[in-house]
Amino acid sequence: MRAIVVERPGGPEALALREVEDLPLGPGEIRIRVAAAGVNRADVAQREGEYPSPPGAPEWPGLEVSGTVSEVGAGVDRFGAGDEVCALLAGGGYAEEVVVDAQMALPVPEGVGLVEAAALPEVVATVWSNLFRSAEVGAGDVVLVHGGASGVGSMAIQMARLAGARVATTAGSAEKLAFCAGLGAETLINYREEDFAERIAETYPGGADVILDIVGGANASANIRALATDGILVVIANQSGERMSFNPFALMMKRGRLWGTTLRARPVAEKRAIVADMGRRLWPAFASGALRPVVDSVLPFSRAADAHRRMEASEHVGKILLTP
Repeated sequence: MRAIVVERPGGPEALALREVEDLPLGPGEIRIRVAAAGVNRADVAQREGEYPSPPGAPEWPGLEVSGTVSEVGAGVDRFGAGDEVCALLAGGGYAEEVVVDAQMALPVPEGVGLVEAAALPEVVATVWSNLFRSAEVGAGDVVLVHGGASGVGSMAIQMARLAGARVATTAGSAEKLAFCAGLGAETLINYREEDFAERIAETYPGGADVILDIVGGANASANIRALATDGILVVIANQSGERMSFNPFALMMKRGRLWGTTLRARPVAEKRAIVADMGRRLWPAFASGALRPVVDSVLPFSRAADAHRRMEASEHVGKILLTP
């Protein structure tokens, strides 16, 4: 089969479409003929040599796919050949086929197209595990979502609003903020033009109960200023590339909690539970239209480098997808 491999750590030009060995199918696993693969910031880090696939996963990037089941392993009874699914992966999604634990896959939600379903597994799992399983966001909470026009951000806005939370978000242009407003964000902050912590203080005197941050170090001090007493700051990426520097006393005075998390490295049992929750609690909302995948663009595998360039330049709104 063909896969997009990283020939050497480096820029987008390091991605190359090559022939690779077919993957073996084990008990409890399914083989999926890929319709589309989602592009994530983690893929960029992997391409740069900073975030390799975990042991046992293919060496090439890709954390989520959609496609059609072509074969099932021993003991699998929840899927059969021909079923349309989307799946969360530890790696290897940039390929014509993937093999994955059957419990990491879900049927494509009713009303969602097969290709666009590739925009769901990673972002929904990230938002669900952090905002809801961990931070327990609920009705009336104030949630600040950084990077609201990103794949994760666009899903976080929708899911927080569905839960009855009040959502503030940051983005770098008026166009992106207008997009976020269409998803349900009520407070729109252009981080290039204003101090988001000051805006949060003006709009929500008590501060933000939960902050979902993809920027990392550069936002640390301002995030703590924006945080409510007993609030939770969840850091899921460090796109700024900076070290986190803040006055611990400021966090202590707010009795704030700082959580740094990743999804890829979680134990298999924990990820299975997250995926099961997604299917039970969230898939009906996609079927009803209360939630929707947000797709920025769909590019062929041959343009994987362009997909990475678009992501690194933050030109995208929602998810970038690749198709074989």
